[in-house]
Amino acid sequence: MPAGVPWPTYLKMVAASMAAMLAGAEVVHRHYRPDLTVPEVPPKRGELKTELLGLKTREERDQISHQE
Repeated sequence: MPAGVPWPTYLKMVAASMAAMLAGAEVVHRHYRPDLTVPEVPPKRGELKTELLGLKTREERDQISHQE
């Protein structure tokens, strides 16, 4: 067994670690409350709040530099 730990102790640690990971994921999921709804019509570009704000200005800047 790894590091000379007996099987029962090792299995308890694995179970405790898994329980802690699952509990942490549940807490984070409940705290941030993700929006899991699916819109009927796909939103237009720029309507989503999850889009990166800096990306739009960067794309506009790239388009201007390509046109010159």
